[in-house]
Amino acid sequence: MASFSFVNYIKKFILSAITILLTLLSFTSNAQNNILVFQSDFGLKDGAVSAMKGVAMGVSPDLKIFDLTHEIPAYNIWEASYRLVQTAPYWPVGTVFVSVCDPGVGTKRKSVVLLTKTGHYFVTPDNGTLTLVAEQMGIQEVREIDEVKNRRKNSNESYTFHGRDVYAFTAARLASKTITYDQVGPKLPNQIVSIPYTKPSFEKGKVKGTIPILDIQYGNVWTDIDKKLFNQLGIKIGENIKVEVFDGEKKVYTGTVKYVNTFGEVPEGSDVGYFNSLLNFSLGINMASFSEKYHVFSGSTWSIVLSK
Repeated sequence: MASFSFVNYIKKFILSAITILLTLLSFTSNAQNNILVFQSDFGLKDGAVSAMKGVAMGVSPDLKIFDLTHEIPAYNIWEASYRLVQTAPYWPVGTVFVSVCDPGVGTKRKSVVLLTKTGHYFVTPDNGTLTLVAEQMGIQEVREIDEVKNRRKNSNESYTFHGRDVYAFTAARLASKTITYDQVGPKLPNQIVSIPYTKPSFEKGKVKGTIPILDIQYGNVWTDIDKKLFNQLGIKIGENIKVEVFDGEKKVYTGTVKYVNTFGEVPEGSDVGYFNSLLNFSLGINMASFSEKYHVFSGSTWSIVLSK
Protein backbone atom coordinates (compact mmCIF):
# COMPACT_ATOMS: atom_id res chain seq x y z
CA MET A 1 0.00 0.00 0.00
CA ALA A 2 2.82 2.37 0.92
CA SER A 3 4.63 1.46 -2.30
CA PHE A 4 1.48 2.21 -4.36
CA SER A 5 1.13 5.64 -2.69
CA PHE A 6 4.79 6.37 -3.36
CA VAL A 7 4.38 5.49 -7.06
CA ASN A 8 1.33 7.76 -7.30
CA TYR A 9 3.32 10.54 -5.65
CA ILE A 10 6.15 10.11 -8.16
CA LYS A 11 3.65 10.16 -11.06
CA LYS A 12 2.05 13.36 -9.79
CA PHE A 13 5.47 14.94 -9.31
CA ILE A 14 6.52 14.05 -12.86
CA LEU A 15 3.25 15.36 -14.31
CA SER A 16 3.63 18.63 -12.40
CA ALA A 17 7.21 18.99 -13.59
CA ILE A 18 6.17 18.36 -17.20
CA THR A 19 3.37 20.94 -16.92
CA ILE A 20 5.77 23.56 -15.57
CA LEU A 21 8.32 22.76 -18.28
CA LEU A 22 5.72 23.01 -21.05
CA THR A 23 4.52 26.34 -19.67
CA LEU A 24 8.08 27.70 -19.65
CA LEU A 25 8.73 26.36 -23.15
CA SER A 26 5.49 27.92 -24.36
CA PHE A 27 6.43 31.28 -22.88
CA THR A 28 9.91 31.06 -24.40
CA SER A 29 8.65 30.04 -27.84
CA ASN A 30 6.21 32.95 -27.91
CA ALA A 31 8.75 35.54 -26.75
CA GLN A 32 10.05 38.02 -29.33
CA ASN A 33 7.58 36.99 -32.01
CA ASN A 34 8.75 39.30 -34.85
CA ILE A 35 5.81 41.66 -34.26
CA LEU A 36 6.59 45.33 -33.73
CA VAL A 37 3.92 47.94 -32.83
CA PHE A 38 4.63 51.69 -32.97
CA GLN A 39 2.99 54.53 -31.04
CA SER A 40 4.03 58.20 -30.97
CA ASP A 41 2.89 61.81 -30.76
CA PHE A 42 4.55 62.54 -34.13
CA GLY A 43 1.46 62.61 -36.35
CA LEU A 44 1.77 61.64 -40.00
CA LYS A 45 2.44 65.03 -41.57
CA ASP A 46 6.17 64.39 -42.04
CA GLY A 47 8.60 61.49 -42.37
CA ALA A 48 9.31 60.76 -38.70
CA VAL A 49 7.17 57.63 -38.44
CA SER A 50 8.40 56.33 -41.78
CA ALA A 51 12.00 56.89 -40.67
CA MET A 52 11.45 54.72 -37.57
CA LYS A 53 9.92 51.96 -39.67
CA GLY A 54 12.79 52.20 -42.15
CA VAL A 55 15.32 51.71 -39.35
CA ALA A 56 13.37 48.70 -38.10
CA MET A 57 13.18 47.12 -41.56
CA GLY A 58 16.92 47.72 -41.95
CA VAL A 59 17.44 45.49 -38.93
CA SER A 60 15.18 42.76 -40.31
CA PRO A 61 12.89 42.84 -43.37
CA ASP A 62 11.01 39.88 -41.87
CA LEU A 63 9.47 42.02 -39.12
CA LYS A 64 5.71 42.50 -39.05
CA ILE A 65 5.21 46.20 -38.28
CA PHE A 66 1.95 47.78 -37.15
CA ASP A 67 0.77 51.15 -35.84
CA LEU A 68 -1.07 51.61 -32.56
CA THR A 69 -1.51 55.35 -33.10
CA HIS A 70 0.60 58.37 -33.98
CA GLU A 71 -2.09 60.83 -32.90
CA ILE A 72 -1.19 61.11 -29.22
CA PRO A 73 -1.53 64.85 -28.45
CA ALA A 74 1.93 66.44 -28.40
CA TYR A 75 3.76 65.82 -25.10
CA ASN A 76 0.74 64.04 -23.54
CA ILE A 77 2.53 61.24 -21.68
CA TRP A 78 -0.62 60.29 -19.76
CA GLU A 79 -2.56 59.58 -22.96
CA ALA A 80 0.35 57.56 -24.33
CA SER A 81 0.22 55.48 -21.16
CA TYR A 82 -3.51 54.89 -21.52
CA ARG A 83 -3.42 53.95 -25.22
CA LEU A 84 -0.79 51.33 -24.50
CA VAL A 85 -2.78 49.58 -21.79
CA GLN A 86 -5.98 49.93 -23.84
CA THR A 87 -4.40 48.00 -26.71
CA ALA A 88 -1.49 45.80 -25.60
CA PRO A 89 -3.48 43.01 -23.86
CA TYR A 90 -5.05 42.06 -27.20
CA TRP A 91 -1.68 41.41 -28.89
CA PRO A 92 0.14 38.05 -28.75
CA VAL A 93 2.68 37.28 -26.07
CA GLY A 94 6.12 38.40 -27.21
CA THR A 95 4.94 41.48 -29.11
CA VAL A 96 7.32 44.45 -28.85
CA PHE A 97 5.80 47.92 -28.49
CA VAL A 98 7.62 51.19 -29.15
CA SER A 99 6.07 54.28 -27.55
CA VAL A 100 7.66 57.65 -28.23
CA CYS A 101 6.09 60.58 -26.41
CA ASP A 102 9.29 62.14 -25.21
CA PRO A 103 9.30 65.84 -24.30
CA GLY A 104 12.49 65.17 -22.32
CA VAL A 105 14.42 63.71 -25.28
CA GLY A 106 18.16 64.13 -24.83
CA THR A 107 17.94 64.68 -21.07
CA LYS A 108 18.86 62.31 -18.25
CA ARG A 109 15.54 60.38 -18.32
CA LYS A 110 16.27 56.68 -18.83
CA SER A 111 15.57 54.74 -22.01
CA VAL A 112 14.19 51.36 -20.98
CA VAL A 113 12.58 48.13 -22.08
CA LEU A 114 9.90 46.80 -19.73
CA LEU A 115 8.96 43.12 -19.84
CA THR A 116 5.51 42.66 -18.31
CA LYS A 117 4.30 39.60 -16.46
CA THR A 118 2.06 38.95 -19.47
CA GLY A 119 5.13 38.56 -21.70
CA HIS A 120 4.92 41.83 -23.65
CA TYR A 121 7.85 44.22 -24.23
CA PHE A 122 7.67 48.04 -24.12
CA VAL A 123 10.51 50.17 -25.48
CA THR A 124 10.17 53.78 -24.36
CA PRO A 125 11.57 56.61 -22.29
CA ASP A 126 10.90 56.02 -18.58
CA ASN A 127 8.93 59.24 -18.16
CA GLY A 128 5.50 58.02 -17.00
CA THR A 129 4.53 56.29 -20.25
CA LEU A 130 4.65 52.93 -18.47
CA THR A 131 2.36 53.97 -15.59
CA LEU A 132 -0.75 51.97 -16.52
CA VAL A 133 0.98 49.08 -18.30
CA ALA A 134 3.09 48.39 -15.22
CA GLU A 135 0.06 48.64 -12.95
CA GLN A 136 -2.32 46.45 -14.95
CA MET A 137 0.02 44.02 -16.75
CA GLY A 138 2.68 43.76 -14.04
CA ILE A 139 6.45 44.24 -14.05
CA GLN A 140 8.48 41.13 -14.77
CA GLU A 141 11.74 42.96 -15.40
CA VAL A 142 13.09 46.37 -16.45
CA ARG A 143 16.33 46.95 -18.39
CA GLU A 144 18.02 50.18 -19.37
CA ILE A 145 19.00 50.39 -23.03
CA ASP A 146 22.75 50.24 -23.49
CA GLU A 147 23.12 52.96 -26.13
CA VAL A 148 26.72 51.96 -26.88
CA LYS A 149 25.54 48.60 -28.22
CA ASN A 150 21.91 49.32 -29.07
CA ARG A 151 21.90 52.48 -31.11
CA ARG A 152 21.72 53.09 -34.85
CA LYS A 153 25.18 53.31 -36.38
CA ASN A 154 26.63 56.83 -36.79
CA SER A 155 23.76 58.47 -34.85
CA ASN A 156 25.73 59.62 -31.80
CA GLU A 157 25.54 63.29 -32.77
CA SER A 158 21.73 63.18 -33.02
CA TYR A 159 20.16 64.23 -29.71
CA THR A 160 16.50 64.84 -30.56
CA PHE A 161 15.28 61.71 -32.37
CA HIS A 162 15.78 58.77 -30.03
CA GLY A 163 12.59 57.27 -31.47
CA ARG A 164 14.52 56.54 -34.66
CA ASP A 165 18.07 56.14 -33.37
CA VAL A 166 17.51 54.20 -30.13
CA TYR A 167 13.95 52.92 -29.66
CA ALA A 168 13.08 51.71 -33.17
CA PHE A 169 16.55 50.21 -33.57
CA THR A 170 16.57 48.41 -30.22
CA ALA A 171 12.97 47.24 -30.56
CA ALA A 172 13.62 45.82 -34.02
CA ARG A 173 16.69 43.96 -32.76
CA LEU A 174 14.66 42.57 -29.87
CA ALA A 175 11.55 41.63 -31.89
CA SER A 176 13.62 39.90 -34.57
CA LYS A 177 15.68 38.01 -31.95
CA THR A 178 18.86 39.69 -33.16
CA ILE A 179 19.43 40.27 -29.45
CA THR A 180 18.01 38.62 -26.36
CA TYR A 181 16.26 40.63 -23.69
CA ASP A 182 19.35 40.30 -21.48
CA GLN A 183 21.38 42.03 -24.22
CA VAL A 184 19.21 45.16 -24.13
CA GLY A 185 21.29 46.51 -21.27
CA PRO A 186 21.71 46.41 -17.49
CA LYS A 187 18.88 45.23 -15.28
CA LEU A 188 17.15 47.90 -13.20
CA PRO A 189 14.97 47.64 -10.07
CA ASN A 190 11.40 46.54 -10.83
CA GLN A 191 9.97 50.05 -10.72
CA ILE A 192 9.19 52.77 -13.24
CA VAL A 193 8.43 56.49 -13.23
CA SER A 194 4.72 56.73 -12.51
CA ILE A 195 2.19 59.51 -13.05
CA PRO A 196 0.11 60.01 -9.86
CA TYR A 197 -3.66 59.76 -10.14
CA THR A 198 -6.60 59.01 -7.84
CA LYS A 199 -7.78 55.40 -7.85
CA PRO A 200 -11.54 54.71 -8.13
CA SER A 201 -13.41 54.15 -4.86
CA PHE A 202 -16.85 53.80 -3.22
CA GLU A 203 -17.48 56.10 -0.24
CA LYS A 204 -20.70 57.13 1.54
CA GLY A 205 -23.01 56.07 -1.26
CA LYS A 206 -20.91 57.63 -4.04
CA VAL A 207 -18.51 56.18 -6.58
CA LYS A 208 -15.49 58.32 -7.41
CA GLY A 209 -13.11 57.83 -10.32
CA THR A 210 -10.97 59.59 -12.89
CA ILE A 211 -11.47 60.40 -16.57
CA PRO A 212 -8.27 59.01 -18.08
CA ILE A 213 -9.23 59.35 -21.74
CA LEU A 214 -11.85 60.38 -24.29
CA ASP A 215 -13.34 58.28 -27.03
CA ILE A 216 -12.02 60.98 -29.33
CA GLN A 217 -13.91 60.26 -32.54
CA TYR A 218 -17.31 60.50 -30.88
CA GLY A 219 -16.63 62.70 -27.87
CA ASN A 220 -17.62 60.10 -25.31
CA VAL A 221 -16.09 60.42 -21.84
CA TRP A 222 -14.42 57.27 -20.50
CA THR A 223 -13.78 56.71 -16.78
CA ASP A 224 -11.80 54.10 -14.83
CA ILE A 225 -14.89 52.94 -12.88
CA ASP A 226 -15.53 49.24 -13.50
CA LYS A 227 -18.84 47.41 -13.18
CA LYS A 228 -18.07 45.82 -9.84
CA LEU A 229 -17.51 49.22 -8.27
CA PHE A 230 -20.44 50.85 -10.07
CA ASN A 231 -22.83 48.09 -8.98
CA GLN A 232 -22.33 49.14 -5.35
CA LEU A 233 -24.60 52.09 -6.16
CA GLY A 234 -27.50 49.70 -6.79
CA ILE A 235 -28.52 51.51 -9.99
CA LYS A 236 -30.23 49.37 -12.62
CA ILE A 237 -30.53 49.71 -16.40
CA GLY A 238 -33.11 52.37 -17.27
CA GLU A 239 -32.61 54.34 -14.04
CA ASN A 240 -30.98 57.76 -13.72
CA ILE A 241 -27.48 58.52 -12.42
CA LYS A 242 -26.40 61.78 -10.82
CA VAL A 243 -23.05 62.89 -12.23
CA GLU A 244 -20.51 65.50 -11.12
CA VAL A 245 -17.30 66.16 -13.07
CA PHE A 246 -14.27 68.06 -11.77
CA ASP A 247 -11.04 69.38 -13.24
CA GLY A 248 -8.89 69.52 -10.15
CA GLU A 249 -11.04 71.31 -7.55
CA LYS A 250 -13.20 73.06 -10.16
CA LYS A 251 -16.64 71.56 -10.82
CA VAL A 252 -17.16 71.51 -14.59
CA TYR A 253 -20.43 69.57 -14.95
CA THR A 254 -23.43 68.55 -12.87
CA GLY A 255 -26.30 66.59 -14.36
CA THR A 256 -28.38 63.45 -14.59
CA VAL A 257 -28.00 60.76 -17.26
CA LYS A 258 -29.95 57.62 -18.05
CA TYR A 259 -28.13 54.31 -17.51
CA VAL A 260 -28.40 52.22 -20.70
CA ASN A 261 -26.72 49.31 -22.45
CA THR A 262 -26.47 51.04 -25.80
CA PHE A 263 -27.16 54.41 -27.47
CA GLY A 264 -30.13 53.15 -29.47
CA GLU A 265 -32.20 52.89 -26.28
CA VAL A 266 -32.65 56.67 -26.11
CA PRO A 267 -33.73 59.37 -28.59
CA GLU A 268 -31.09 61.21 -30.61
CA GLY A 269 -29.47 63.99 -28.58
CA SER A 270 -30.09 62.29 -25.21
CA ASP A 271 -27.36 62.04 -22.55
CA VAL A 272 -26.49 58.50 -21.42
CA GLY A 273 -24.32 56.58 -19.01
CA TYR A 274 -23.08 53.22 -20.29
CA PHE A 275 -20.20 50.74 -20.09
CA ASN A 276 -17.68 50.93 -22.92
CA SER A 277 -15.80 48.13 -24.69
CA LEU A 278 -13.31 47.96 -21.80
CA LEU A 279 -16.26 47.58 -19.39
CA ASN A 280 -15.63 50.93 -17.73
CA PHE A 281 -18.39 53.47 -17.04
CA SER A 282 -18.67 56.18 -19.70
CA LEU A 283 -20.74 59.24 -20.58
CA GLY A 284 -22.09 59.99 -24.04
CA ILE A 285 -24.80 61.59 -26.14
CA ASN A 286 -26.67 59.66 -28.81
CA MET A 287 -25.32 61.07 -32.12
CA ALA A 288 -23.37 63.95 -30.50
CA SER A 289 -20.27 64.75 -28.44
CA PHE A 290 -20.62 64.86 -24.64
CA SER A 291 -17.12 66.32 -24.38
CA GLU A 292 -17.82 69.23 -26.74
CA LYS A 293 -21.26 70.03 -25.38
CA TYR A 294 -20.24 70.15 -21.73
CA HIS A 295 -16.52 70.99 -22.08
CA VAL A 296 -15.50 67.84 -20.26
CA PHE A 297 -12.02 66.53 -21.08
CA SER A 298 -9.56 63.96 -19.76
CA GLY A 299 -6.29 63.46 -17.94
CA SER A 300 -4.97 62.59 -14.50
CA THR A 301 -6.51 65.79 -12.99
CA TRP A 302 -10.05 65.05 -14.21
CA SER A 303 -12.39 63.22 -11.82
CA ILE A 304 -16.02 62.10 -11.66
CA VAL A 305 -18.52 61.35 -8.88
CA LEU A 306 -21.58 59.13 -9.42
CA SER A 307 -24.56 58.71 -7.11
CA LYS A 308 -28.25 57.79 -7.07
